[in-house]
Amino acid sequence: MTRRGEIDLSPLAAINFRNNLSMTSTILHYGPSGRLALDVPADRLVASCGLPASPPLADVAQATAASLAAPLDYPPLPQLVVPGDKVCVALADGVPQAAAVVRVVIDRLLAAGVPPHDITLIRGSAASLPGATDGPAGVFEAGGAKVHVLTHDPADRKRLSYLAASVEGKPIYMNRALADADLVIPIGCQRLDAALGYFGLNSGLFPTFSDAKNLERYRAPLTAQSPVQLRRMRQEADQVSWLLGVHFLVQVVPAGDDGVLAVLAGRTSAVDRVASERCLDAWKSSVPWRASLVVAALSGPASEQTWLNFARAMAAALRVVEEGGVIAVCSDLQEAAGPAVRWLASTESPDTALREIVRERPVDALAAAQLVDAVSRSRVYLLSGLPPGVVEDLGLTPIDGAEQLQRLAAQQPSWILLANAQYAIAMPEGEEDAVSQTPSDRPRAKYE
Repeated sequence: MTRRGEIDLSPLAAINFRNNLSMTSTILHYGPSGRLALDVPADRLVASCGLPASPPLADVAQATAASLAAPLDYPPLPQLVVPGDKVCVALADGVPQAAAVVRVVIDRLLAAGVPPHDITLIRGSAASLPGATDGPAGVFEAGGAKVHVLTHDPADRKRLSYLAASVEGKPIYMNRALADADLVIPIGCQRLDAALGYFGLNSGLFPTFSDAKNLERYRAPLTAQSPVQLRRMRQEADQVSWLLGVHFLVQVVPAGDDGVLAVLAGRTSAVDRVASERCLDAWKSSVPWRASLVVAALSGPASEQTWLNFARAMAAALRVVEEGGVIAVCSDLQEAAGPAVRWLASTESPDTALREIVRERPVDALAAAQLVDAVSRSRVYLLSGLPPGVVEDLGLTPIDGAEQLQRLAAQQPSWILLANAQYAIAMPEGEEDAVSQTPSDRPRAKYE
């Protein structure tokens, strides 16, 4: 027997559920290869979201080469360099199929006459780049040549250069490799405007490659909840891109499961427009009403199974779950907890931990703040690779597979299934927010 507010996870609950309802089966993918086979009652399923209508690209390298040969509103890549130019390719965090995209960009630079020693590849501190070696002598091979690889360290002041003051008078420091380059080619991952921790396509440069203090500002939990602050930070990222002389970039539209829907290259404003439209078409959806249960799946390889993406999945689920409802996040999360999450686990008062998070703004501040919000508004269950004790210390309930998830779902009158929840955002019909924005809806950029 369960207490009020608890879910009965006994096998009998699921048996009675199946006997009383007609079922259809669905497969929910999570992690690198996880699959959950769920029996879904047709009369309780409100919506199934997060599966783009367009298939992922069959050949990401070929698509990258095509986009560089015919950029949007910009000359082809060979026309952007002259002999002696120092080129810096800047890979942001979270880019799917990053190695394939980067390899083609470098190959085209080499074909344009830029020697390997004049090309530097810098990646964000959390960027995954298979094939790259780390350390002072790190290299990445492309086009038969090896180029130097740097991993950005926001605490290494020797590798930072003062760029300018922002419009609000804050000093802007950027990685010296970017400041010293004659040509900077950013490679980023497109997300919906409302995605947690996303500040527009130029945020692949700033604050990604800035100093620790600026990164802390962008991790402030209150900023993520303020449309005014979000707009200012987006404009600041645009300003830094302009100060670096960046007018050309490469942007990847994700497909989920480490796939790619599109690779776009060209003028910043043109890429922003097309990438935003593609992202809205793929990842924004409407549901007729909120559900008592939202099952949110976190797809993709280990590099996608992060606390930030877990927080994005919870944020997406909160948009469509009833107040006081149930959220079940299915993941292969095994990443070690950061300082903010550890504070949550070690205190019995989430409010006390949240005050510390707001003051200190550690690297996982946004994830921890989102976790506090989710637990305060719903019951959260988690399928992950974390020890059950760690999950319970965070105020979550661990689940261990499809059978237990089915028993959890059996007692809920309405369901929403949300695949690829680190990218997808669904909204109940009639509710509006920044998720529906396109570049034409935003305040006009000052920096083009």
